[in-house]
Amino acid sequence: MYLPHFVVKQKLTLMINRYEVSESDAAGNPTRLMALAEQKRMAFKEQVTFYSDAAKTRAVFGFKARRKLDLNAGYDVTDESGGPLGFFRKDFGASLLRSTFHIEGPGYAGTGRERNQVVGLLRRFTDLDFIPIHFDFLDAEGNALFSVERKMSIGDRYRVTVPDERVDFRVAAAVAVALDALMSR
Repeated sequence: MYLPHFVVKQKLTLMINRYEVSESDAAGNPTRLMALAEQKRMAFKEQVTFYSDAAKTRAVFGFKARRKLDLNAGYDVTDESGGPLGFFRKDFGASLLRSTFHIEGPGYAGTGRERNQVVGLLRRFTDLDFIPIHFDFLDAEGNALFSVERKMSIGDRYRVTVPDERVDFRVAAAVAVALDALMSR
């Protein structure tokens, strides 16, 4: 399932991170709700399930950590029946100075890094929530797979642009939510 661009918006709550994933127009305005997700804060085993509606009547995709408490944990992205869509993991060593993730899916593999190392370092050593999180995911040849950019708003809002049609929107959405949920700790 391919979408060239969409937005992920976090809803502010006390105990649960809630996310709305919406298709967007070229200007980044949400047009059609695609999925809703919740992630318990401070969960030991990271798992996020995306649903078709707020009543959680149907799971449509999700991601889950392969192991508990692993700094280089990998996350499997699966469809509604549990079939594999892709995989991503944080590269702990490379992330000390600039957060780095590796991603794989059918027909592609790549690496995503924070766009600006100085901003990444500033974000690490301050508690300023407004510092942007911008990631570019590239394949081995340097071609853009997708990008995730946090926009300034009440609650986190991310614009995801996917120029590579091999990247399933569900994989890019899972990574965008993971960037927010996992890096906010």
